[in-house]
Amino acid sequence: MLGLSNTVVILVEPSGPLNVGSVARLCENFGIKELRLVSPRCNPMDKDAQLLATKGEKFLREAKIFPTLLDALVDCRRVVATCGRVHHGTIPLYSPEVALPWLLKRSEDVLTALVFGREDRGLTNDELRLAQKVLTLKSSPSYPSLNLSHAVAVVLYELHRLTDQLNHSTKGNSSIETEPAYPLELEECMSDAQELLLEIGFLLDHSAHARMAKVRALLNRAVIRSEEISLIRGMIRQIRWAIFSRAS
Repeated sequence: MLGLSNTVVILVEPSGPLNVGSVARLCENFGIKELRLVSPRCNPMDKDAQLLATKGEKFLREAKIFPTLLDALVDCRRVVATCGRVHHGTIPLYSPEVALPWLLKRSEDVLTALVFGREDRGLTNDELRLAQKVLTLKSSPSYPSLNLSHAVAVVLYELHRLTDQLNHSTKGNSSIETEPAYPLELEECMSDAQELLLEIGFLLDHSAHARMAKVRALLNRAVIRSEEISLIRGMIRQIRWAIFSRAS
């Protein structure tokens, strides 16, 4: 039986206690596993947050706080981030109908994450690239950005609805896919690769970040697995050894 009990909601630098409280209530409404906060700009136990949370107050008390989004994703394999910005570079955006079913095509014990950005400016492009898929909600082009707690409500409702559909389907969740690598595994691999490519002159300091972002996007689209990352890191280590052992 699928549910949202293996899903965590992550808020990055939330600044409004009313929003945090409303999201805590939504976590209770939809049976979310956990609320995680990245460098919150408000006190999660503020009285206004508690007032809005009502029966979801336990999510405020038990909220885990992390210094960075990468830290908050340490145990999450499937990650969907949200984006309300019109200008987001070349990062592909998916509708809920595409991104959320993918989130559910998981093994039973796999932890998944829904990531929501700052009230005033959302997630940075680097943060969006930590997710395998980036979701956008269609709204008026003249004012596309939704209130934080409203966006969480829409996404959780859609995910809950899809979960119900799968649970009542005769096939159930029969389309489980191979699990992707953890975001930290990919980040460490990219760091290794960038260091080597700078050493051999393929990358330059001023353009390394942008070029590696394209490589990261490619690997995310391919939904790279842990064993594939281990293979790439092994190749990088061997290349570095071969180059610099000959040079010495």
